[in-house]
Amino acid sequence: MATFISVPLKKSSEVDLVKPLSKFVTSAYPAGEEQSEYLRAVEELNKLRKSALGRPLDKHESSLEILLRYYDQLCSVEPKFPFPELCLTFTWKDAFDKGSLFGGSVKLALASLGYEKTCVLFNVGALASQIASEQNLDNDEGLKAAAKFYQLASGAFAHIKDTVLSALNREPTMDISPETVGTLSQIMLSQAQEVFVLKATADKMKDAVIAKLANQAADFYGDAFKQCQYKENLPKYFYFQEVLPVLAAKHCMMQATAELHQSALANQKKRFGEEIARLQHATELVKTVASRYDEYVNVKDLSDKISRALTAAKKDNDFIYHDRVPEVKDLEHIGKATLVKATAIQVPLSQKFTDLFEKMVPMEVQQSLSMASSRRNEMVNRLVGSLREATNLCNGVLASLNLPAALEDLSGDSVPGSILEKSRAVIQQGGLQSIEQLIKELPELLQRNREILDESLKMLDDEETTDNELRAKFSQRWNRTPSGDLYKPLRAEGGNFRSVLDKAVQADQVVRDRYNSHCEMIALLCKPENELCSAIPSANPAKTLQGSEVVNVLKAQLAQLDEIKRDREVLEGEIKSVTFDMTAKFLTALAQDGAINEEALSTTELDARYGTHTQRVQQNLRAQEDLLAQVQTSHQEFAALKQSNAEANDREEMLKKLASAHDSYIEISSNLKEGTKFYNDLTEILLKFQNKCSDIVFARKTERDELLKYLQQSIAREPSAPSFSVPAYQSNTSEPAAGVSSPLPPARPPPPSFTPQAASSNITPSPAPASQAPPSLPASSNPPPMAPPTAPSQAQGPPYPTYQGYPGYASSPSLIRLHTRCLLIYNQKDNY
Repeated sequence: MATFISVPLKKSSEVDLVKPLSKFVTSAYPAGEEQSEYLRAVEELNKLRKSALGRPLDKHESSLEILLRYYDQLCSVEPKFPFPELCLTFTWKDAFDKGSLFGGSVKLALASLGYEKTCVLFNVGALASQIASEQNLDNDEGLKAAAKFYQLASGAFAHIKDTVLSALNREPTMDISPETVGTLSQIMLSQAQEVFVLKATADKMKDAVIAKLANQAADFYGDAFKQCQYKENLPKYFYFQEVLPVLAAKHCMMQATAELHQSALANQKKRFGEEIARLQHATELVKTVASRYDEYVNVKDLSDKISRALTAAKKDNDFIYHDRVPEVKDLEHIGKATLVKATAIQVPLSQKFTDLFEKMVPMEVQQSLSMASSRRNEMVNRLVGSLREATNLCNGVLASLNLPAALEDLSGDSVPGSILEKSRAVIQQGGLQSIEQLIKELPELLQRNREILDESLKMLDDEETTDNELRAKFSQRWNRTPSGDLYKPLRAEGGNFRSVLDKAVQADQVVRDRYNSHCEMIALLCKPENELCSAIPSANPAKTLQGSEVVNVLKAQLAQLDEIKRDREVLEGEIKSVTFDMTAKFLTALAQDGAINEEALSTTELDARYGTHTQRVQQNLRAQEDLLAQVQTSHQEFAALKQSNAEANDREEMLKKLASAHDSYIEISSNLKEGTKFYNDLTEILLKFQNKCSDIVFARKTERDELLKYLQQSIAREPSAPSFSVPAYQSNTSEPAAGVSSPLPPARPPPPSFTPQAASSNITPSPAPASQAPPSLPASSNPPPMAPPTAPSQAQGPPYPTYQGYPGYASSPSLIRLHTRCLLIYNQKDNY
């Protein structure tokens, strides 16, 4: 029957998926088998893209299968990688724009996976249309395949129409605009319906059914033709200039087919006049196609079939039935039957699809896991922090009471054993030198982190400044997302980092102040035993207390406190070792509900995992609280029994300071090591933040360069001046219709001719012949006069004469004006 319409493929530039995706995998997943598996999957994804887009595709179902697999993989991988943060820019050319000698074809580059998916789906529709157009429609298998692929193409284009604007967040190229793909979807649906008309005809179905199918196909083609004709942007494509006549022709042909089969139905119902009327209408339709669209479609077979049917119907009616032939407008409308619909795009499209990243959890689950991990860390830190705070409180109370040193120092002369242990512990950990080294390193680590953060934010500031300048320059033409809006999450993250650094500086100052207040006693603990002994004041012995009940009670209570501390250390280790993996629960929630209520799920799981440990922590704290109260009461009795004098008080005060210095040293050293680790860990986080800023700035720069190039080409193609209307007397109009008068410009005089002798003679232009027609009349009636091409005396060069006038010529202004006017008219004759 008629030629079927197919859609050209879009072309894409090569993109390296391996580097950015591998970078994310190595940063998000620890080294091991899982990471290696994901890295291999990244390589496979890159190969799949090259197979789908990096080479010409055959018009075969196997090529379409590769495109479908790649599209399915894009949909599967989209929620598992943070594509907006990765430096991945996809560049695609307009499918219909063939470019020009100077400007090149229109293309668009975007750092958006949604853009990549849209363009790949466009190619799915385009290749499906090409495969359908290659089918052999003379057999049943070819008809079924063509109908299936046309409906797939229609569904692909319809899906793009509904999703392209939200996927791109900016104006797309014309080939994937909602107007264009909506029209293409309608064209593909029309062709699928036409294929069913052919199949119904081949299967020799009832005429009533074929007529309804053909009438619906004609309706579809009519809608497609209107969409092409009335949407301003489409006719600029040469593709649609070729498509328009085909759509118009097929609309007439399907309507003629419907009338042909409806006429057969009329014959069966003995409505011979209606039969002739419908065949006459069908004849007019095919004549219109043959006269206007003969170069696009072949209508001869259909025309011959209608002609034979009309001849037979007229002969029978003239000789036998003599039925009145009604007007076409009085005929009953033919019904419609739709057997086609656009194929819904539901992933996976390929029946052979296997997810390369099946084991990788989606980003929504990853984010929920990160939040759950933060909640878990918060709970662990709270429990462990309360245990450590209780330990510090216990040590502080015992140090203020000079316990257990007071029980060991009943001789009054030697260094108590607990003080010697504390001294050895301080010396073993490096003494003052280790702390001073750690304190010296903190400002350097802090400054390094500040520089990384400042450099990261400066990259955003510089790019945003450039974007604002270009937006002010190009105004509405600069239609990409403003950098200020895009960078809000990054700036908020940077503000959090700066706040963390400010709090860290305050914490560092508290540690330094504490060190300064205890450094003298810490230095004393680092001295040898003999120097330490001489530094501690001696006191009179109190040997009478060595066997007293109070001393025994205090020793038992201190032993119980030591037991509580050991239990606390065990409990802290158990709290840290609790496993907490919410992956399965989050995946189940996402699959069932389509969303994750992270807070509710995490809170429930944390209560189940850490409920017992929370109770044990509270019991431990209450036991210490009760025992410390007993220790304080027993110490009051011990102090009352103990012989007291000035030397004893000085000695006890010194021992308290040494015990407190040891505890402070341990805490300061721990704080400084944690601070050093904090700054080093923060450096890695800030470097990732810097890479994120660098990647998005690079992606924005690439997008900016592409948009600038596109705007430059658009500006170069724009007309330099607004359109203007040509005066009526300058336009070549045809002769007015009979009886209609049209004002004509006055007759123009012929150009003057000059001879060598005319330079010194009187020059007078010859009058125009009375019968000469105005230049605006058709050339066939009476063409305007032309100077003989062989005249040697014709004036050359400038429009004004270069000869010397006769005497008195300059004193004749009217003659000068007349001569000048004649020359101007002659030189501008082409405009008339």
